[in-house]
Amino acid sequence: MHAHTASPGFTVADPAICRDFFVRHFDARVSFDAGCYINLEFGNKGSSLQFMQPQDQSTPPTAYAGVWLHFEVEDVDAEHARLAKEGLAVRMPLEDHPWGDRGFALAGPLDLTLYVFSPREPAAEFKGCYIA
Repeated sequence: MHAHTASPGFTVADPAICRDFFVRHFDARVSFDAGCYINLEFGNKGSSLQFMQPQDQSTPPTAYAGVWLHFEVEDVDAEHARLAKEGLAVRMPLEDHPWGDRGFALAGPLDLTLYVFSPREPAAEFKGCYIA
């Protein structure tokens, strides 16, 4: 897989506390804030962190708990086909998401969740979450 970016994410009780801490003390820039999910960027080299509240039972069983890793790729459909053929366990099926990507989640080693995605145009309700 050739990932354009790779970044860690963390499931936390209150993403806003993490946002405020890193903005105040580490000069982070908020690039996406939906309340329950926040993306922070650092410097100008593409470093980022994500924080997300635990998901309720009405969402797909992504098993986003603890640490998870995002991998942005050019062709998410091709990567899904390749990784499924290699027998990796899917935790969330490949689908378009209203927040602005098409992606899927896999089980990684040591209980990590690996989220592989390609960006898409977000739905109207999520466009205001992106911060320039």
